[in-house]
Amino acid sequence: MGLLFGSHRRELTLDGVGVASRGLRKAKPRVSREKSLESSVKWACLRLRSDLVSTTPLDVYKAKPGGMLLDVDSPAVLRSPDGKRDLSEWLYASQFDLDECGNTVGIITARDRLGFPAVIELVDAGSVVLRSVKGEQQWRINGEIVPAEDVWHERQFVVSGAPLGLSPTAYAALTLSGGLSASEFAASWFSGQAIPAAHLRNAEKRLNKAEAAEVKASFVETVNTGDVFVTGSDWEYSVLGAKASESAFIDMLKSSGQDLCRFYGVPADIVDVEVSTKSITYANITQRNLQLLIHNLGPAFTRRERTFTSRLTPRGQVVKFNTDAMLRMDPTGRAELQKTAIEMRRMTVTEARALENQPPLTPEQEAEFARLFPARSAQTGVPQ
Repeated sequence: MGLLFGSHRRELTLDGVGVASRGLRKAKPRVSREKSLESSVKWACLRLRSDLVSTTPLDVYKAKPGGMLLDVDSPAVLRSPDGKRDLSEWLYASQFDLDECGNTVGIITARDRLGFPAVIELVDAGSVVLRSVKGEQQWRINGEIVPAEDVWHERQFVVSGAPLGLSPTAYAALTLSGGLSASEFAASWFSGQAIPAAHLRNAEKRLNKAEAAEVKASFVETVNTGDVFVTGSDWEYSVLGAKASESAFIDMLKSSGQDLCRFYGVPADIVDVEVSTKSITYANITQRNLQLLIHNLGPAFTRRERTFTSRLTPRGQVVKFNTDAMLRMDPTGRAELQKTAIEMRRMTVTEARALENQPPLTPEQEAEFARLFPARSAQTGVPQ
């Protein structure tokens, strides 16, 4: 199945499975969207990315001469996009679809007086079909045709000529199938269903079914009661099994977990997947978050910022995620950053205190700081 409209493909789906491959003709494992969520690694990757995007503050600025940005009130659509839930829930749902299916789709049901979307209701990816009708794209959602101008569509993993983003779930079908099979085998293993516990064999002769059933019943009874199993002659008993550490499915679980992290753009160690090297260390939480922000989430933030800016705000306004919030978990790094900004005259003490949800210094506090730290007050610009 291809991603491009052509003589062989007039209809595309967004269910995370239908957009399966680009030009591949060999049969591939198919894992349903619902089944794939049984993978703990996939779930952890999607949850982490959606959590971080949805809880990062979203601000709107007005561009001023000289490149300065002035805070302005966010439009209603960026406070409650669908008019029913807050922005964080809407961002979580849409980011989850983007990372799982490569696309998120909604219907614009209302517009403001300037013509910008005022209400965007997200729809289930499985209900969306994109068709090519006489060379034009036609959206069908829940069985009804929706005009293209009323469709909210964001996409990731874009390739040239493709109207839809690539689906990681479809491309990861082989890895997901192998990982889920290994997990199911592990469950059977520990429940005793994957391999017989023991083999009881008569060395003298073959037993018919009736004799075997009688011996088995006697053996089970003595095992359950802790009694001694008494046999006639020449019985051999051997335990069947293997050490879990020697089983291939353990390595399969590790390998599939690492592969899924690559598909979904999450460092394996962050979602507790064992990595091949033990030398991964972070000097502090800030470095870890910066690595995740720059290499993994940064592009997603940028794409969504540009989409929101171009489609939801008037010209001259820009939408930005406040990714500085991701550094708030490291007090030391945050304090150093603010100290440097104050010393370089990029931030005032009042602005730094506002970032910590603290009120401005009172005149009495300023005088006390000036008395206790005269040299520091002069450097940081605290009034004397």
